[in-house]
Amino acid sequence: MTMKRHFYISDDLDDLESIENELENNGVATPQIHVLSLNDADVEHHHLHEVEAVLKKDVVHSMELGAIIGVVAATLVLAVAYFAGWTESAAGWIPFIFLAIVVLGFCTWEGGLFGIQEPHYQFKRFQNALNEGKHVFFVDVNEKQEDILKKIVTAHPKLVTAGEGEATPEWFVEWQKNWNGFIKTMP
Repeated sequence: MTMKRHFYISDDLDDLESIENELENNGVATPQIHVLSLNDADVEHHHLHEVEAVLKKDVVHSMELGAIIGVVAATLVLAVAYFAGWTESAAGWIPFIFLAIVVLGFCTWEGGLFGIQEPHYQFKRFQNALNEGKHVFFVDVNEKQEDILKKIVTAHPKLVTAGEGEATPEWFVEWQKNWNGFIKTMP
């Protein structure tokens, strides 16, 4: 089952705390609910599920792009070595394979460095609202949970709908729920 991410904007953390509690009481798990804010201390004070610092930046997405570029560059290194005849020497393929791995790693690392300087690609559109002191509330729901979300959101008029986006995969949300349950049961 695919999940969909719904974005909302609010300037009332008390209201967001109430909405999060209502969602959790109606079967939407905590890992599906997040609050993006420039004021993390207030978000934590209200016991809201905040976005992890590393996920506020575009590190993962940029590393993926860097890795794609790295694969192309590594393939180019190996192709040039082969067609230039350099692999026929006594050293053979080993130095070129090593160079291709280094090029792939470097491109991936560089992508991450670029990404750490940029807001997450899904959050860029909310920069003005965040700078105004507002908070972005987003929920990942599956098809069964859509009606629950609509019902709860309708009951909170301060919440402004801000669009939809790409959600966390459902298998990962399930893993997070299981992990959190495991941590709670451990001594």
